[in-house]
Amino acid sequence: MRIVLASALLLTVALSATAANALDSGANPVVVTPLADRTQTASGQPITLPQKNVEVIVSSFEIAVGATLPIHKHPFPRYAYVEAGTLKVTNVETGNSNTYKTGDFIVAMIGQWHQATNLGDGPVKLLVIDQVEQGAKNTVLRQ
Repeated sequence: MRIVLASALLLTVALSATAANALDSGANPVVVTPLADRTQTASGQPITLPQKNVEVIVSSFEIAVGATLPIHKHPFPRYAYVEAGTLKVTNVETGNSNTYKTGDFIVAMIGQWHQATNLGDGPVKLLVIDQVEQGAKNTVLRQ
């Protein structure tokens, strides 16, 4: 357990480096550029993790021009990196919305109904990471 914790700490320190710092592994330096640092979801909730049998699922999403996703919610944490496009996410419970563009990082709201719309003239491309209880789905559609 101590080895795992020590490894996690070392990884955290390495990933916390600024863009000006490079990790040198010999002839091939690695430049680490932090993209996001968050403690809350898009709606201000603290980020909480599943409490048992955590599974990490990584997916690629492509949302067509003009498409609006159905109203849905996520029971577990979801993170997304916007690789391309402009996406507006609206919390239908509060009416608040956020617009995300290429290069933005999203920490999705947990347990709140929301929907997303592609506002751009090209597809929205997302790299999505879910942390769920093993075997669980992280999207619930509103009936």
